[in-house]
Amino acid sequence: MSQSSKILVTLVTESSLESKICRQLESLGATGYTITDARGKGSQGSRGGGWDADSNIRIEIICGPTVADAITQFAQSEYFDNFAMVVYSHPVNVARANKF
Repeated sequence: MSQSSKILVTLVTESSLESKICRQLESLGATGYTITDARGKGSQGSRGGGWDADSNIRIEIICGPTVADAITQFAQSEYFDNFAMVVYSHPVNVARANKF
């Protein structure tokens, strides 16, 4: 099976931002995304997910480099100053690349 190179962009952030971020992802060119609950500890303290205001989500987007850059720039300019968020990306090989 052939594979294609894409970028996996991951955002870990406050769950309260989910709907706003998802709307923006589509306008930035993302064709889809996966959201999971996330827990952990970092510079913003512990996030146990015991109640909605204390929960985090992980949003994963597989896309091309142009969309990956747009998502990263959007997150940095709109959220980094006022919200708990980390964004990272790395290359991935994807089967069924036409989905992305």
